[in-house]
Amino acid sequence: MKIDGNEIRPGNVIEHQGQLWRAVKTQHVKPGKGGAFLQVELKDIRHGTKLNERFRSSESVERVRLEQKEYQFLFAADGTFTFMDQETYEQIELNGDILDEDQSRFLQDGMIVQIETHEDEPLGVALPERVTLQIVEADPVVKGQTATSSYKPAMLENGVRIQVPPHIESGTSVVVSTADATYVERARD
Repeated sequence: MKIDGNEIRPGNVIEHQGQLWRAVKTQHVKPGKGGAFLQVELKDIRHGTKLNERFRSSESVERVRLEQKEYQFLFAADGTFTFMDQETYEQIELNGDILDEDQSRFLQDGMIVQIETHEDEPLGVALPERVTLQIVEADPVVKGQTATSSYKPAMLENGVRIQVPPHIESGTSVVVSTADATYVERARD
């Protein structure tokens, strides 16, 4: 689908220079001389390289729609991740370069994820925004620390270190953001 160059929004996927790019940041620029343009930071979906481009409203670009389908994570072995289609029960294996290291740490058995494809080629995996994990190790509270809004280091069951409020102890289940590995709240039992 063709769109004008100034209609690109963050998150859009476009075809540019024969590759698929995701718009990360956009900024409208109106210089003192010449016409206005849109400065776009693009990230290559397949290789992760970044590119800064200028698009004028007179230019048109091809916006690509990625298909999203729900899959269930089954297991990981030898750097490959196995998922099952929720409708057809077919299994697919994705190699580790489709998932970045931060994402793969939060995968849990049975987790439902969204896999993005373009022309039947898997391009990315979207995890749920939040997961519930148990704290296996937490530093003790320092006296007087509870009076201020401070955090202490803790280790999750998947080996990820996060900062948690002082009242969180080992054995407590917490909700963690998968986007940036931060504490959200104590899990409700």
